[in-house]
Amino acid sequence: MSQKTVTLNDPATGKNLEFPVREGTLGPDVIDIKSLYGETGAFTYDPGFTSTASCKSSITYIDGDKGVLLYRGYPIEQLAEKSSFLEVSYLLQYGELPTKEELESYQTSITKHNMVNQALKNFFNGFHYDAHPMAMLTAVVGSLSAFYHDSIDINDPESRELCAHRIVAKMPTIAAAAFKHMIGEPFVYPKSNLSYAGNFLNMLFSRPTEPYEINPVAEKALDQLLILHADHEQNASTSTVRLAGSTGTNPFAAIAAGCAALWGPAHGGANEAVLNMLEEIGTVENVPKFIAKAKDKNDPFRLMGFGHRVYKNYDPRATIIRKTCHEVLTELGMSNDPQLELAMRLEEIALKDDYFVERKLYPNVDFYSGIIYRALGIPTEFFTVLFAIGRAPGWVAQWMEMITDPEQRIGRPRQLYVGAPQRDYVPLDQRG
Repeated sequence: MSQKTVTLNDPATGKNLEFPVREGTLGPDVIDIKSLYGETGAFTYDPGFTSTASCKSSITYIDGDKGVLLYRGYPIEQLAEKSSFLEVSYLLQYGELPTKEELESYQTSITKHNMVNQALKNFFNGFHYDAHPMAMLTAVVGSLSAFYHDSIDINDPESRELCAHRIVAKMPTIAAAAFKHMIGEPFVYPKSNLSYAGNFLNMLFSRPTEPYEINPVAEKALDQLLILHADHEQNASTSTVRLAGSTGTNPFAAIAAGCAALWGPAHGGANEAVLNMLEEIGTVENVPKFIAKAKDKNDPFRLMGFGHRVYKNYDPRATIIRKTCHEVLTELGMSNDPQLELAMRLEEIALKDDYFVERKLYPNVDFYSGIIYRALGIPTEFFTVLFAIGRAPGWVAQWMEMITDPEQRIGRPRQLYVGAPQRDYVPLDQRG
């Protein structure tokens, strides 16, 4: 079978240039243009890289038109219903679902590495009490390379694996320490007899003065949310991890770069923005006014948590978490909470109103995750931290894939320069 190609006419030379077409397992073909500059002296122009494949990957597949999300070929619906976060983490890192023995070994390794160096406690004392938790998380994750020198050799497979386990294991511990620092309570050490999600809840909410019982509905909901956030193809933070990692920097630095990118309100901060929006709307009685504002193209107000850049259909993650959201609210007796009632009213409108349905502005995963986190007693400024914990296995898997890809080179996007042409320096006293 002959290689598919695309022909481009170069007006500068009159030549027809052929570029190979590469086919993936699923999804659109890609035109391999890496020889374009050498052949024509021209670059492509694609702001935001919305039509550019920066790498090849076997980890995650998204079909935004059909609302499909696959981890290593497995539908997110099946994983969210039947799997656990650590099993999904193993799947993303190693490419296959683990056997019982492999999963037990992986869980043991994660539990072994969930402590952080005691000296890191002093690091937290350097932050003001009201520092944003993502500032603390980003800084502390970046500092891990100063404590764990034995796992930063990116050319050694065993070091890469050890580092991957450490990142997945330590993210909840670091995050919980940031939370306790925020509220002025003593740090809580991880417990080896608890699940990944249960351990995190215990580190967040337990106190030395009183017993804490983990609500199994909350534990299951958090584990499911972590699964839904575990990877999402070449999004901004994942691309940042890959770009930073392409320089050969240590993996802790690359993951810290991903944390910094995730912090943006257009990315990981979107669920925090949902709750801020609900605060702005105020009461159910104000919903019609704000719906009208959202429909007014001249009004800057936007409904946060609706629609998605990739999904032109219903976000499959939202379909899953919507049910869990209502279960959590019922279990915790919060169905009548005014702000949550407001959120449910917005959901009802978005699912029925022609304006939203025609534009496919359905509630997305950020809309429901923010509601669940609030119901669990987690403050809004901490939402993105939970996103980072969930995304850590995906970042690690993408980083490891990038490091071992023989075609991967240091990231170096090009540009269309539109500034001043070359000009001569004018002495200060001669400038008009």
